[in-house]
Amino acid sequence: MLHRRTVGDVMTKEVVTLRPDTPFQEVAALLDANDIVAAPVINDDGVPVGVVSASDVLRHETGMPDPQGQNGNDERAWGKARARTAGALMSSPVFTARADWTIPRAARELRRRHVKQLPVVGDNGLLTGIVTRSDLLDAFIRSDIEIRGEVEQDVLRHILGLDEATIAVEVRDGVVTLRGHVPEPRLIPVVVGLCQGVDGVVAVDAHLAATRAG
Repeated sequence: MLHRRTVGDVMTKEVVTLRPDTPFQEVAALLDANDIVAAPVINDDGVPVGVVSASDVLRHETGMPDPQGQNGNDERAWGKARARTAGALMSSPVFTARADWTIPRAARELRRRHVKQLPVVGDNGLLTGIVTRSDLLDAFIRSDIEIRGEVEQDVLRHILGLDEATIAVEVRDGVVTLRGHVPEPRLIPVVVGLCQGVDGVVAVDAHLAATRAG
């Protein structure tokens, strides 16, 4: 069976966290020292209650609700600009992900929520990691050699049980080209579909024929 990478495979497990009472200066220092753009805020039980981002810090530093001058009448934004602790600075409620989510599901959630990162929680609601847009993007950027190996070993040999000599596999810039034959016609769309399901595959160009009629 193909191993589809999940959030748990790409997330950062050693997470820099804040508490609601963490002072603003410490918040800014932690983000800067760890070269991160956001950090989750957790309560005493380890449950995420919010997220502080670099833009939140920038609002405070400029003394404006929005560095671009927007949302000037937003009282919540003004509150962030005057915040003294992570609890007052953070965005809440916090949207979270699960470690068993697929990469596409997490990407869709980031887009739907208009956020750049998601804290990852376990069944008990406790923080187990954090996943960012760049983490998800990296999951799709695989070398042609890696993709070819997974197509040959996992798809053709292990799943379909085909002999290596029956199908030649070439991969260039994520595009998989298949040349050869399969035992029967109905297997052609199956081969293509499985190859399309391999992480990092951009497209599949199949030049396959059946050795016997369906």
